[in-house]
Amino acid sequence: MVQAAARPKPTLQPEYCKGCGRCLDACAHHCITPGTTIDPLTGLLPVTLSLDECNGCGLCIDACPEPYGLLAETLPAPEMPTPAGPAPARPPALDLPPVRRALPEGRPLILKGAHASAIGALLAGCRHFFGYPITPSTEGAEYMARLLPALGGHFLQAVSEVAAINMMYGCGGAGLPTMTFTSSPGFALMLEGLSYMIGAEVPGVVVDVMRGGPGLGNIAPEQSDIKMLCRGLGHGATHAIVLAPATPQEMLDFTALAFELAFQYRNPVIVAADGYLGQMTGKVTLPPAAQQPGLPGWAVHGDAAHRRNLINSIHLAEADLEEHNRHLQAKYLRMSKAEQRADLYRCADADVLLVACNTPARMAKGAVRVLREEGIHAGLFRPQTLWPFPVRQLKPLLDHVRTVVVVEASEGQLEDELRLALSHAGAGEGLEIRHVRRMGGVLPSQREIVDGVRQASRRRARA
Repeated sequence: MVQAAARPKPTLQPEYCKGCGRCLDACAHHCITPGTTIDPLTGLLPVTLSLDECNGCGLCIDACPEPYGLLAETLPAPEMPTPAGPAPARPPALDLPPVRRALPEGRPLILKGAHASAIGALLAGCRHFFGYPITPSTEGAEYMARLLPALGGHFLQAVSEVAAINMMYGCGGAGLPTMTFTSSPGFALMLEGLSYMIGAEVPGVVVDVMRGGPGLGNIAPEQSDIKMLCRGLGHGATHAIVLAPATPQEMLDFTALAFELAFQYRNPVIVAADGYLGQMTGKVTLPPAAQQPGLPGWAVHGDAAHRRNLINSIHLAEADLEEHNRHLQAKYLRMSKAEQRADLYRCADADVLLVACNTPARMAKGAVRVLREEGIHAGLFRPQTLWPFPVRQLKPLLDHVRTVVVVEASEGQLEDELRLALSHAGAGEGLEIRHVRRMGGVLPSQREIVDGVRQASRRRARA
């Protein structure tokens, strides 16, 4: 008698198995069980085979939707696709730098802060805007909608802030300057997309005109996004340079600077304004030149020169993701060392130092003048970057400053950044830190600031 040949049993190619479970239902002998170990190549859970009871019926192979997930053991296992020999040499994608174009000399303009920011973006070469209207930032988006079509640009009102930031991800990934205007609740919705952009090293500019919170809050000015801007840009180890203008002129200048920094570091940059600053008008002088964008060599631009580029924020192997995070941390360190910015007003001999940014810094500057007339040696330290906090410019002042008074429209978020920066720098031991705070859309007044410094001075004199 001739014995029938044994039927081949299945073999598993784990890199092709998605763990869908169809083979489990097909096996009458329960030789296949759900997987418990993640495959490092796919991040999925391939099934597990235990073939002692297998009769080689082949039903599991027929049920598998993947061409190479399960194979009969007599068939050769396919190799993962690899290039046939070394890739043909090709010239690297051209890294075309931006070009400065001189502007004709003109007279100063009287502009609302949000409009000044929009013009700063246009002068920086931004021709792609994606956004969703939210008070008190909407005027900036409206101005871009009016001007971009005449400049050959593109304005797209997205269906939400979530959509807007992801459109920026795609546009920035193509190597093009892109931006949005938003306000506090809208900015919160953008955090996932910002984390993706930071992880994928995609440039872009977000102008956040802060308003009262939490929740829907109101449309009045507040500074309660500082914690989110400096310490909460989505999940993971994320940082972005945060510029804090205080005048319409700085709204223009800092927005233009934001584009430069975004492409220099391949990272989003935030311009943090407040509701009053977005709405107030002031004299603005245009710069002597505008920027014509280039095209970076890393861009996924859709042309033949850049076709092999890849942008992503996913690294499934733990060691790869750790290495990428080390790369990002090194970049953050370079930012922190190079981009600390501050404006100092009458600080050289100050023993009382006011620390304030955005619109509250204007009240604080007036308070310094009043206090000086009373014989109190007050000065104003105005951070122009909230991250990185300009502790390098602050430390030399601590040799003669005895008291710091933090003036802010939040419950202490600016003071927290100050204290954290001093702690990391090993500075400020024994320094008295006090504050003048308002919340809910109310800004500290000049009188409140003056009274706060007077009280601190009297308390120090009694001590």
